[in-house]
Amino acid sequence: MAKVNPIQLQKHLKGMEYPASKQDIVDYAKQQGADNNAIAVLEQLPEEEYETPTDVNKAVGEVQ
Repeated sequence: MAKVNPIQLQKHLKGMEYPASKQDIVDYAKQQGADNNAIAVLEQLPEEEYETPTDVNKAVGEVQ
């Protein structure tokens, strides 16, 4: 699986309201046109509430 660029990922999550669940984040990224690779990585995140975009980036870094 290719790495996800955190800057690109945050562009797809711009405007996301936090806290957000994993499913909220995946759904929002899909609506914003994130590519299949980014969606695949987001779908591997732990099932939890994410308080900030930084929390999402940290979790993505741990998944990759």
